[in-house]
Amino acid sequence: MSEPSMNPYEVLGLAQSSSAEELKRAYFVQVRANPPERNPEQFKRIRAAYECLRDPAQRFEVDMLLIQPWPAPTRRKRPPKLALGLRPADVLVALRVMTDLDRTDWREQHEKVQF
Repeated sequence: MSEPSMNPYEVLGLAQSSSAEELKRAYFVQVRANPPERNPEQFKRIRAAYECLRDPAQRFEVDMLLIQPWPAPTRRKRPPKLALGLRPADVLVALRVMTDLDRTDWREQHEKVQF
């Protein structure tokens, strides 16, 4: 591909998923429609596109160069709603987690006091 913006599939009028037979058929159709005697510039573009896509290794490279970026999501993301208010239930949950208020294993740690 001599031009970075040239898409050989568009030049030949093909989809990227077309087979080798379809590629060859489209090439000959384009050559018949644009012979080198009448339209030499278009013929050069058609020939260059066919040369790029004819070899499977080159075709793979062209396909990798033509990968389209992932489309942006159509939905707008909503900003998260932050609840900045302090509720009594939240305070009690925090106290239970950070202190011994909810502890139930006091008997296991109780030792007899000897005098």
